[in-house]
Amino acid sequence: MLTGKKLAVVGVGKLGEALISGLLKKGELKIGDITGSVGHESSIARVKERLGIESSLDNRQVVKGKDIVLLAVKPQNMDLVVRELNDVLTEDQLLVSVAASVTTAFVQERLDKPIAVVRAMPNTPSLMNAGMTGLCSGAHAGEKDKKMAEEIFKCVGRTVFVDESLMDGVTALSASGPAYLYVIIESLAEAGVKLGIPRDVSTLLAAQTMYGAASMVLESKAHPALLKDSVTTPAGCTIDGLMELEEGKLRVTLIKAVVKAAERARELVNTQNSKK
Repeated sequence: MLTGKKLAVVGVGKLGEALISGLLKKGELKIGDITGSVGHESSIARVKERLGIESSLDNRQVVKGKDIVLLAVKPQNMDLVVRELNDVLTEDQLLVSVAASVTTAFVQERLDKPIAVVRAMPNTPSLMNAGMTGLCSGAHAGEKDKKMAEEIFKCVGRTVFVDESLMDGVTALSASGPAYLYVIIESLAEAGVKLGIPRDVSTLLAAQTMYGAASMVLESKAHPALLKDSVTTPAGCTIDGLMELEEGKLRVTLIKAVVKAAERARELVNTQNSKK
């Protein structure tokens, strides 16, 4: 889907670097197929050194003639950037936005032509090629546009398309989710320290255990409850630990954390919409 395409990345920061690196490593695109824009003169050398691609301070020049334009800018800058690019974007281009809480409608309303827009919500493990990206399409995006957008993010992890009404939930669950899991890893490691295990060993035990458990869910496709039951032997130590988690309301606390984050994401959407 991406072979022979030209990609412009507006805002080559950490995420932009991760996506470009993933595309190059998987051979989806070549160095000469990608150009990017940066906010500071000093960043031009950084991008050249790390990725080998050409970059510029001129957003408008970078997107001209490209097949795909990836907007990797902060949400608060989207209004300005989309308006800046409006007259140089064309109907045969695909516009992909990774700005949190910025809807496809928000982008489309700032364009004076029907351009295909796909919204993506990746998470930080994308930097390690272990990301999870939720995607949704705008009114003018067809199946070909969706597949091209999906191929970009498959280079740094897994992808899933959802209805745009669910994107706040995706943000709260998979984009914010690593923070919740880091707290769990940290807590498990602290428990190991409490039991006399050296901190570095305890952290390794906790992190690798979570990685392994996640891999079991993904690869076996079994319900997490069934996998939990397979670890929990009658009258064993695991059931005692699970009882403590239930008493501490870990399950409901995690649910409430995701719901609260989704509510905040909706507030950010409303703030963006007020700029119309």
